[in-house]
Amino acid sequence: MKSKVKSLLISSAVVLALALSGCFNDETASENKVASTGLPADTINNEAFKDLYPLQYESYYAAANDESDTKYGGSVRRSKFMDDKEPLLPILWQGYAFSLDYAEDRGHPFALEDTGGENRTLRIGDNEKQVGACLSCKSSAVPTLIETMGTDYYSGSFLNDVWPKAEEMGHSPIGCSDCHDPQTMELRITRQYAETGFEAIGIDWKTASKNEMRTLVCAQCHVEYYFADDGKTVTFPWDKGISADAMWEYYESKSATNGDGSFAKDYVSTISGTSIIKMQHPDFETFSQGPHYKAGVACADCHMPYMVQDGKKFSSHQWTSPLKTVEISCQGCHSDKTVDQLKGLVGDIQDNHIAALHEAEEASAKAHYYVNKMITSKVDQSIIAEAQHDVRKGQMYWDYVAAENGAGFHAPQIGMQNCKTSTVASLKAIEIATAALVEKGVDLDELNAEIDKTIAAVQAEQDSTKKRDHALTDYFPNVAPQ
Repeated sequence: MKSKVKSLLISSAVVLALALSGCFNDETASENKVASTGLPADTINNEAFKDLYPLQYESYYAAANDESDTKYGGSVRRSKFMDDKEPLLPILWQGYAFSLDYAEDRGHPFALEDTGGENRTLRIGDNEKQVGACLSCKSSAVPTLIETMGTDYYSGSFLNDVWPKAEEMGHSPIGCSDCHDPQTMELRITRQYAETGFEAIGIDWKTASKNEMRTLVCAQCHVEYYFADDGKTVTFPWDKGISADAMWEYYESKSATNGDGSFAKDYVSTISGTSIIKMQHPDFETFSQGPHYKAGVACADCHMPYMVQDGKKFSSHQWTSPLKTVEISCQGCHSDKTVDQLKGLVGDIQDNHIAALHEAEEASAKAHYYVNKMITSKVDQSIIAEAQHDVRKGQMYWDYVAAENGAGFHAPQIGMQNCKTSTVASLKAIEIATAALVEKGVDLDELNAEIDKTIAAVQAEQDSTKKRDHALTDYFPNVAPQ
């Protein structure tokens, strides 16, 4: 498979050269299409499309044999808690299952295996209370499950109800029918909750252009979402906009009215007792604020570049980092730059972005521990609440950045601004805590030494699933409401 992919890249480089010179003949190298597939309208298995679209099918599963990393991403199954990734996450997610297991993204072909299959994430494990909504962006059976089960799909047991039904239906990892009508292959939106989200920001996908759809089909899943308390339905927090500022305002409004079925938090930090918003993967939101989107570039232009095999042009369905296909994904527009120059430009952006993210995460972790000391020192509850509010804000803003898959490249200015907002909020929490703790006579040198010692213990643990065990100590006990 790897040698075939390599030959595709070589062929694609030739296609690119022909296209740029105006000599490309789309007739002799057209994407293999049929007027009607002859498939049933309810087809959900990727294998049903294999013979009709062999080139796309082969490229899709090429990701299963491409276990290679870029500097800040990749498809090798490894924990993101390691020193070269984001080592403070087991602290920052204390009180939530993400602190136990958070692995590098491996691509669409692994979606089922890593969610409910043999490599099932420990975040689900044997938890029979885990809701079915967790399957929403992983399985091609989801639209049918929602149609047949209604709201029971969202709130039902993942292990006992939803996953077995999807298995019986012969589902596939996120694939063909999720983005294409099985009979006409027209691009479509298959998740009702995504359609609702688009409506909130003024998008009607049924009137969208084909180029717009080449982004919107990705935005069905590559977005921030939460499970609403009323049945755990998947909901996009877009009513006030898609920026981090708009989402913060949205979640704050939900928190203020909690008690009527609205959303207040994903979990409570056991370190600081703060109600935390766990961001998912706001790729569409971030990309939409960046220069490429504003220039009319679609997700597919970079992540599904056109290739040629056997005289036929087709879009790659491997969905991998454009850094692996710079000659095709980038040079088609940036022909004035060499491959090394383009990689260097991306690298500079991502290096600066990750440095700012790590700074924000460090400030956030320290803020959690400062608030912990406020609680154990019996600081006035109103002052604790004020500091917790800033901890909550600081965490949401860095997580908006960290959960996004572009490592800053999709919208560099947005990522840096959000990291700054996060750091400022966390430092404000520390400032509030410092004043209150000094008044209580707390030894700040001792406090900071204990923070450093605790962080060091978390990082020294080599078993990623046990790192979180070192985040709480006798000095920093669990303070989450019981």
